[in-house]
Amino acid sequence: MSNDPFSDVLRLTEAKAVVSGSIAAGGTWALRFPAPHKLKFTAVAKGSCWLRVDGQRNAVRMEEGDVFLLPGRDGFVLGNNLTATPKDAHSVLRSKAGTVTKIGDGSECLVLAGMVSLDPASGALLTDVLPALVHVRAGSPEASALRWIVEQILRERSSTLPGASIAAAQLAQLMFIQILRGHLSNSGTLPSGWLRALGDDQLIRALRLMHGEPGRPWRLTQLAKAAGMSRTSFAVRFKSVAGVAPLAYLAEWRMRLAQRILRDEDTSVFRLAESLGYASESAFSHAFKRVTGTGPRSYRNSARLLAAMPDDALALPRKRSRAVAAQAAR
Repeated sequence: MSNDPFSDVLRLTEAKAVVSGSIAAGGTWALRFPAPHKLKFTAVAKGSCWLRVDGQRNAVRMEEGDVFLLPGRDGFVLGNNLTATPKDAHSVLRSKAGTVTKIGDGSECLVLAGMVSLDPASGALLTDVLPALVHVRAGSPEASALRWIVEQILRERSSTLPGASIAAAQLAQLMFIQILRGHLSNSGTLPSGWLRALGDDQLIRALRLMHGEPGRPWRLTQLAKAAGMSRTSFAVRFKSVAGVAPLAYLAEWRMRLAQRILRDEDTSVFRLAESLGYASESAFSHAFKRVTGTGPRSYRNSARLLAAMPDDALALPRKRSRAVAAQAAR
């Protein structure tokens, strides 16, 4: 792994952003989107509109240059008049052809939307620390970079240049990262969790050590020294900000890595245990079962069996199996 915990989490969750479409609207319009069950981001490239997320008391005004990210748990309405009866977004978008969906004369508002897919087993690591709405405003320090990215995506999507679709996808990934950076810049207001800890100038030093060498037998004294704090102050602050004690965080991160390796690689359980700092295979297996509810070999067999299923076979059992896997990974 690297000494960049933020990148480590994005790699582990297999976060992959894509542009799903754009809407040019004019006149009175309102669209209802069901809960996407994926991370969804939207940028207002021109004009303004309103956003109302299901379950939230107030609608939010989205101005030109604003970007928002939703964790996918709730449906929402987007439009310039929320008193109007919203139309089903999927029906409207399916009925319109072309790169840009046009509503009315399309002259007043332009929004660009994208989705982020996550690994079913580890994706909750990211979605669970996100609020119902991440709103990066046009006046924030991160907004200028986001405006440039949005302009480039729109240009690539309307061009016939070689590699335009790949370029747009890469830009979408960069856009997603920049949105999270904007959210992270407000780490002082975030709930306890790993994301808030990444925004702490002192705790991040200790996190980099644990992520850089997860198999090293780190001691609390060493981590506190890296953070420039006393042992007691570091332990109290880490638990307050990250929500767990430092060595508990390390143990959980090791298990996250172990799950990925067991699914994707052929490393033996003994070698895996050794690489993650466990004195024996049995000690590792006990720790793994305590966190995931199953032993490492059983987890590997189940994960690979699930991965081998065709997408159109046993759809309902597969969905349930993924839900069980995701729950076990938490």
